[in-house]
Amino acid sequence: MQMDFHYYATYAAAYLAGYSHEESMLICYSAQFVDECSKTYLKSIKGPLSAATTQLQEEMADARTDLSGIQDITRIWASFHFLPRDLYRNPKRRCSRAYRRKYRLICGPNGELAAETVRLARGKGLEAAGIAMHVIADTWAHQYFAGTPSVVINNVNEYFYEIICRDGKKEEHRIRFNHNPATVDNIEKMEYTCTVFQNSENSVMNLGHGRAGHFPDYSFARYRYMPAWADFNEVVKDNPEDYILAFTQMMYALKYLKGDIEEFDVEKYDMDSIGPYRDEIFGILCKRQTDACVEWKAFGEKLSGYQVGDFDINKYKDEYLTADEDSKSKTVLGRFILAAMSQKSMVTNRIYKSGNRAAGYSIDIGEKGFRGIKDYARLLQEKESDR
Repeated sequence: MQMDFHYYATYAAAYLAGYSHEESMLICYSAQFVDECSKTYLKSIKGPLSAATTQLQEEMADARTDLSGIQDITRIWASFHFLPRDLYRNPKRRCSRAYRRKYRLICGPNGELAAETVRLARGKGLEAAGIAMHVIADTWAHQYFAGTPSVVINNVNEYFYEIICRDGKKEEHRIRFNHNPATVDNIEKMEYTCTVFQNSENSVMNLGHGRAGHFPDYSFARYRYMPAWADFNEVVKDNPEDYILAFTQMMYALKYLKGDIEEFDVEKYDMDSIGPYRDEIFGILCKRQTDACVEWKAFGEKLSGYQVGDFDINKYKDEYLTADEDSKSKTVLGRFILAAMSQKSMVTNRIYKSGNRAAGYSIDIGEKGFRGIKDYARLLQEKESDR
């Protein structure tokens, strides 16, 4: 997903879930900040690099693909953008143990890790809620891809067709991909930019949905294609329908985080609360455009009556930089960092416990907190003393 959904649509979901305008702004800021909190940004604020929730293109260009490098990539992308649906079920019948473990990292909604992500955020503040909303939203947009470099999972071939509904009839048009990063996606010509094919299993070009470019992130996208993990058998994806489920699942999750609901379970959606707005929301999702920020912003402002300010990556930077060492963890960025490390440690630990070393090793934070993460110890001192 993109900023239009992670920021503006998340604001609308939070407001409809009963949060105030100010609370909704902080939730949607944190949700979008997951796509911004790179090691480069953390260096600029002298923050712990282990709190990175994304990697910039220039960082990926320099990323190592040895065991340690792959584990670092997987910790970030599997924890925040391609949450595995089922770490114990293998979609392939015949493959080696190493590949079987990789296939279990394929992203999808309504898995046990999705439930743990939401439950982990409860009582941890609005920043943690925003992170959880980003993760939940991406399980819908990024399903069928994995947050680890893998040509056998993430590659797609030339059989890739967009399905367009016009006047009640379905049309299918073959999508053309190019590899020039300087070009922009052209939805009228159905030309989209993707990564260059590399037959190396661990090439960063084969991370996530890079082989399909940004197309899987667009809310209007309806398509059928033949993914590598399915032995190039056809899979059909309907983003407008999936994004409606994502939006209403976020509302349900936010009500749980707010304390209005006692338990959080997967496959539950707050459809009732969007009743008066369903057609409007669906209209935004179905509009063929690469950026729906204007429409989602207008919708959120109509709901609340407040202005929804544009996202500013540095909005809380000065607060963090000027805080003394004992107070940094009480700032917005400090709380985000704590929540991000909590999420990353949980997911990494669950992957490790499943017998998979793709993300490395992590302690069980439910039992031991953050002890053992060296470059995170400074922010933890206050957390431990507050207990």
